[in-house]
Amino acid sequence: MPTSGDVVDLELGVPEGSEAGFRHPAVLVTAQRILDADPSVIHVVPVTSTIRRFHSEVVLEPDASNGLAVVSAAQCQHIGAVSRQRLVGVRGNVGPALLAQVRETIAVLLDLP
Repeated sequence: MPTSGDVVDLELGVPEGSEAGFRHPAVLVTAQRILDADPSVIHVVPVTSTIRRFHSEVVLEPDASNGLAVVSAAQCQHIGAVSRQRLVGVRGNVGPALLAQVRETIAVLLDLP
């Protein structure tokens, strides 16, 4: 069962425009209480190794716990809902502090309190 904050691999298919596509890593941001209910749709933020330093992105340093091989960025501006069937693997987990930072960035983007 996936956990909030997991760095997952998704099979996203052919991308349109600037969206993520093909097999792509992402941070799972769905609340754990929702994941515990085994939803058919999960919420993710794509991860890229192209660091742009946008305010809408959170830099992720590679380490043994997150499973990333290079410095990457969680692209909070591209939050999306995908079928759980697109999840093909779990690399690791970003941990509570970085997950909170990703969620705070999403809240700013969506003008949530």
